[in-house]
Amino acid sequence: MFEHTDPFSVEGRVAVVTGASGGLGRAIATALASRGAKVVGIARRAEALDAWRAETDGETAALATDLGAPEAMEGLAKRAASPFGAPDILVNAAGINTRQAADDVTLDGWQKTLDLNLAVPFFLAQAMVPAMRARRWGRIVNFASLQTYRAFPGGLAYGASKGGIAQMTRAMAEAWSRDGITANALAPGFFPTELTAPVFDDPERAARNAGQTCIGRNGTMADIVGPALFLCSAASDYVTGQVLSVDGGFTAR
Repeated sequence: MFEHTDPFSVEGRVAVVTGASGGLGRAIATALASRGAKVVGIARRAEALDAWRAETDGETAALATDLGAPEAMEGLAKRAASPFGAPDILVNAAGINTRQAADDVTLDGWQKTLDLNLAVPFFLAQAMVPAMRARRWGRIVNFASLQTYRAFPGGLAYGASKGGIAQMTRAMAEAWSRDGITANALAPGFFPTELTAPVFDDPERAARNAGQTCIGRNGTMADIVGPALFLCSAASDYVTGQVLSVDGGFTAR
């Protein structure tokens, strides 16, 4: 069924993308669907998911749920498998950044950040692994960050969660790759998304960030598609436990 001559093909695969209502999650969900994957988008806002589906070619389904709610994980993997069957691909793109200065970090903000950015990706993957293992093929793509490597003002909780993503991704690879399931992470630089709106709302700051890259510009949605398709397809069969920086060379300098 999946004997494609193109190693980058995702045709016929079932993918679940969290954070599919906007930003990088939406871009990846759209790219997967347009290339023949059956995509279930998960996000909090039903209207935004409906808009994504209306604008996207291919087979899609939407699952509106607040991943930050304590009860969100209960039965989520089963509901995500309902439209098209058990997923082959999981992209954990949903995230939160409270932007609290170190002296102002609250226990509530800390817990919300670690739960959504770190716990949800793990437990969702854990719930989907058995079906992937049975097929001897699966792809888990987590979202790391520049703050996986760098400390930014107001990013203590967020940075802690994204540092954890790198190690969790390696641990997932160690646990599951012998079953045909790879686990990798994308670490985007500065892209114009809702999460980075405070950065792009300040043209001077956005220009300064662009100047810190090797390429000389910030990211566009098109820049995330190729790396994501690589990690979601057979092209990355021998790549696991890695964090791929898609940052225009920001972390190279």
